[in-house]
Amino acid sequence: MGALALSAWTFVLTLGGILLGALLRRALPQHHLSKDAQDVVRLGVGLIATIAALVLGLLIAAAKSSFDTQSTQIKQITADMILLDNLLGQYGPEARPIREQMRSAIGPFADRLWREKEQAPTAPFEASAAAEKAYVEIQALSPKSDLQRLLQARAAQLSTDLAQTRLLLFVESDNLIPVPFLAILVFWLIIIFASFSLFSALNVTVLACLSLFALSASCAIFLILELSSPFTGLMMISSAPLRHALGPL
Repeated sequence: MGALALSAWTFVLTLGGILLGALLRRALPQHHLSKDAQDVVRLGVGLIATIAALVLGLLIAAAKSSFDTQSTQIKQITADMILLDNLLGQYGPEARPIREQMRSAIGPFADRLWREKEQAPTAPFEASAAAEKAYVEIQALSPKSDLQRLLQARAAQLSTDLAQTRLLLFVESDNLIPVPFLAILVFWLIIIFASFSLFSALNVTVLACLSLFALSASCAIFLILELSSPFTGLMMISSAPLRHALGPL
């Protein structure tokens, strides 16, 4: 289920909590709604609200950190490809076939990377044939001067760095919220919003405000889920800079 659907269900269940509180207010005997009962319930709900707020804050921070990390890795791959192409260009015409191969492989490489991150990997990693061929051809270059020797060594190191960053992206699983954790968090929200309508009569103003509060809580969960899946959804990392990193020769 996507982030939008989960957030919508959270909003609906939270509204259900508001309705539950209103129904309990009508069903319970009056002495159950005394001042002492209100104080006890509000203290308990205050504790749950504090825990829920801390958890939401930590989840947003963790999801944002994961999003930034993977975005930085994509930028690193893009920068390394540009630098590798420049080094091969400085090497001379002998490296032109490798540069042409890089340009033809960059589109399928981006497609495969985004496709892998959209779905949790279920098979072991398999290196791209084009990437392996380019690495072998860089190693097979025959430098004729000290400058070419330095350029070849630097290009080989960059290609190794590219492979390492690629593997890091493969092994990093999306930090989606586990279903039991999400269920407990939604349960807390239902309790909190049920308490709001338990001791207060619902009118248009109160219901509208509580609905806005429920929508805000659902938006927080939507934000966490979106940031946890940086290669899909509305906040997806763009592949355009990577695809257009290398201009035509």
